[in-house]
Amino acid sequence: MIKNSAAEMSAALSSGATTSVALTQAHLDRISEVDGKVHAFLYVDTQGALEQAKKVDDARARGEKLGPLAGVPLALKDVLVQKGVPTTCGSKILEGWRPPYDSTVVTNLKNAGVVILGKTNMDEFAMGSSTENSAYGPTHNPWDLTRIPGGSGGGSSAALAAFEAPLAIGTDTGGSIRQPAAVTGTVGVKPTYGGVSRYGLVAFSSSLDQAGPCARTVLDTALLHEVIAGHDPRDSTSINAPVPQVVAAAKSGDVKGMKIGVVKELNGDGYQAGVRQRFEESLELLAQAGAEIVEVSAPNFEYALAAYYLIAPSECSSNLARFDAMRYGLRVGDTDGASAESVMNMTREVGFGREVKRRILLGTYALSSGYYDAYYGSAQKVRTLITQDFNKAFEKCDVMVSPTCPTTAFKIGEKANDPLAMYLNDIATIPVNMAGIGGMSVPSGVAPEDGLPVGFQIMSPVMQDQRMYSVGAALEAALLSKWGAPLLSQAPALGGVA
Repeated sequence: MIKNSAAEMSAALSSGATTSVALTQAHLDRISEVDGKVHAFLYVDTQGALEQAKKVDDARARGEKLGPLAGVPLALKDVLVQKGVPTTCGSKILEGWRPPYDSTVVTNLKNAGVVILGKTNMDEFAMGSSTENSAYGPTHNPWDLTRIPGGSGGGSSAALAAFEAPLAIGTDTGGSIRQPAAVTGTVGVKPTYGGVSRYGLVAFSSSLDQAGPCARTVLDTALLHEVIAGHDPRDSTSINAPVPQVVAAAKSGDVKGMKIGVVKELNGDGYQAGVRQRFEESLELLAQAGAEIVEVSAPNFEYALAAYYLIAPSECSSNLARFDAMRYGLRVGDTDGASAESVMNMTREVGFGREVKRRILLGTYALSSGYYDAYYGSAQKVRTLITQDFNKAFEKCDVMVSPTCPTTAFKIGEKANDPLAMYLNDIATIPVNMAGIGGMSVPSGVAPEDGLPVGFQIMSPVMQDQRMYSVGAALEAALLSKWGAPLLSQAPALGGVA
């Protein structure tokens, strides 16, 4: 049962073939069996999950009307607060903190009867592309335990790939849902900015952060998308508009007559040969399904990485100022006579990791007097140009596509001491966040060089998220027909885990 899709689990629950308690226990057993090797979870809420599951079973027994994912287990990225459950953001500075309230995403999950298994590992404060920056140790890719599972949401993607959970929540600031999905052979979606509430999402970069659904199939991702999305008056950036019909789009998978734009600037040199090969094959399959493939240009995308690494650190510098050792979290050096400034300095020195400190320093410098206009202000102008590039391109096509990542998963430690090499992993995903549009990564096969998963990125206009689900479902169906089995069945014993 744990290798079924969430939709299949839902059907089994509805028919009485299983119970949520049994399904939840099976996943808890799986976590106990394999997570010592994978390290996808930072906290497993065994008692809380089983209690949630029993409530769903009791409600079903009473004949209550339940949502499509009621009773299905889920893994939650440890950057979204859940009342009474430890939330660390992968950082020592929040070790042991138990929030007094639920994020809107968690509230929506609970209202839908989704069972939250626990909190997943991540790069500290979502700053990273490999989950190596977690203060609690790296997560390992279930395809090959010596390799990274992507970042910053590598814990969520690894939990899916290792069959520890059928659903997961991630957050995406510059690719932190889509890049992990690509390198683990799973599906990850960054909804339109404002499509999912950020209330209770611990902020890294407020104008870029977006929570989104992760799963092993496009339909499962769509079902979860509809659960967590919607307007929230507690989030000033939340869009007050109907949720796009993503489930209907995922079920239809109809791309006949759609124009799919290949981004010239995201399909050039610097991509692994196997990544490009699978991308071209996927385009052929979509053309066979009735789509028209066209080329589009976005000339300002070449500046996206540089602009992002001014905007994101600047907003991080501001947001992380709240961790001052005074109100919650870690507190170091609090002795008689110690000043508030010394306690704050010592706590931040001990509590923050190297990458977080690097980005705080970069952002503080970019925002400093005399440099604001030259750095942060100029980066925002580039952001406008990138948005204009998207708008012009979408006049010629319905969606835009590219490889999700330049390469397959690299070895743990391979890029740990080279920040620029690490940042380049997000070269294809960052433009989506800069413009606030929707982005999705779906598996497109494995690279012939190393047998590791490759991702296919689909980008859709603001609040037209259903378009990428249509394309993703069409590609998934075509590849399933070609392979005869889901991609994860090709994993070499999941790195010795399965």
